[in-house]
Amino acid sequence: MELGMVGLGRMGANMAQRLVRGGHRVVGFDPSEAARSAAAGRGIAIATDLAGVVAALPA
Repeated sequence: MELGMVGLGRMGANMAQRLVRGGHRVVGFDPSEAARSAAAGRGIAIATDLAGVVAALPA
């Protein structure tokens, strides 16, 4: 399954990481560059804006 996660702070990043560990592809966005960088190190694909999250997922 492919999912989008908006908000990669403590809760969002942990939820996304659990989904990645479960074999799902997660594309995430957060307005904070630090949060995006930290999430990228957890195997979460990063979008630079909300439109990027939508574009990265199948219709």
